[in-house]
Amino acid sequence: MNKTRVHKKESLGVKIERALSKIKALTKKEFGVLILVQILMFTAIYAVNNFHPYFEELHFVRMQTLSGRILIFSLLTILVFQISFLLYIAYLFFKYKAIPSVTDEELPSCTIIVPAYNEGKLVYETLLSIAASDFPMHKMEVIAVDDGSKDDTWYWINKANADLENTITVYKQPVNKGKRHALHIGFTTGTGDVFISIDSDSVVEKNTITNLISPFAVNKNCGAVAGNVKVLNKNQGMIPRMLNVSFVFSFEFMRAAQSSLGFVLCTPGALSAYRREAVLHSLKDWIDQKFLGRAATIGEDRAMTNLILKQGYDVQFQRNANVLTNTPTSFKTLHKMFTRWGRSNVRETLMMNRFVFSDFRKKNKTGARFIFINQWVNLIAAFPLMILMFYFLMTHPLLYLSSALTATFIFASIQMLFFSRKYNFVDALWAYPYSVFYLFGLFWIFPFSIATVKNGGWLTR
Repeated sequence: MNKTRVHKKESLGVKIERALSKIKALTKKEFGVLILVQILMFTAIYAVNNFHPYFEELHFVRMQTLSGRILIFSLLTILVFQISFLLYIAYLFFKYKAIPSVTDEELPSCTIIVPAYNEGKLVYETLLSIAASDFPMHKMEVIAVDDGSKDDTWYWINKANADLENTITVYKQPVNKGKRHALHIGFTTGTGDVFISIDSDSVVEKNTITNLISPFAVNKNCGAVAGNVKVLNKNQGMIPRMLNVSFVFSFEFMRAAQSSLGFVLCTPGALSAYRREAVLHSLKDWIDQKFLGRAATIGEDRAMTNLILKQGYDVQFQRNANVLTNTPTSFKTLHKMFTRWGRSNVRETLMMNRFVFSDFRKKNKTGARFIFINQWVNLIAAFPLMILMFYFLMTHPLLYLSSALTATFIFASIQMLFFSRKYNFVDALWAYPYSVFYLFGLFWIFPFSIATVKNGGWLTR
């Protein structure tokens, strides 16, 4: 009994020591931001408590008019729906379990495709990490495609190939055609039972490939598997630190929940695996995809996921298949990345309309449709909520700011608690700055993505 207590005290001491070391690693600016955001949010909570009579008065005034009643009931309906959706996702999350690795004999063969454009030495690190995998080499084929890079990417691809004794098949596009066309080379020339896409600025762990492919051996209806994307450069500034928490919540909570239904909406470009038959069946539709008459040049990962779901396959998530990827370090590159993702999300939500209410799968269609309806609620509510935000900001600035920050604190706390449960408390605190940053700096991205959905530029290139 005493030994157990000592062990617990030692574990707590290690945790405290680790937390202190992480705090010391922060710059004065980063530490100041963490403290300032906490002060701001607790001030908002205090203000909401003091503003209670004003909220009641505003509510009373609104209820005297038809438009006011419609507004209040509409907002309450959205709130109830979102809470119900979050509870359902939480229920699915607790049901989720990653598929354990199967034996080498049970593993299917795979073709790993690494498309690269102006990545320089990063692609070299990516290819070396793949080669260091514990996946049986005789079952693995690696294809690297230089998509018309203007820097020294081609040199680093060939250097990796030379250092790995020419075990990589290399291709060079004469001009930049986009990631979709680079992947298409791998899909049409690869011989593996499973295709794997890995971004050229990402690094996989030793057991990642094995863990990623194992669901195909266990579930014959598995059409695709999403990897667990983590931030590689999380110590390179506040934006990567914030994205580190956001990515964990997005993948290890949201995608894990979706995986319980076999209905993961997006297999990420950083790390995804696809059953060969599922890809070849939809390859022509994928490469020739158009949106509003224009060739689709973004969202190739979400598009492929949609086409595989449409065939009735399960799309799963493997929490134990980790990939570390570089993320934006500046506001400019961040909002461009989010805009590209937003446009892709809008396009593929519209495309999913074509099959999600049909008899497209044997499994739980109701749960899948609930997830899809949530996508539509977010889509429909984007502009009205932004207009309301500006309206209340101009007419009742203090009431709006205090209530918005309080709501942000509640949601950020969910992310913080989820992150700290598995990782550490100090890093988890970045959920609060990120939520405030999104509230004031990134709120416009999704409405802007809807308004400019026809545009297909990568923005980051």
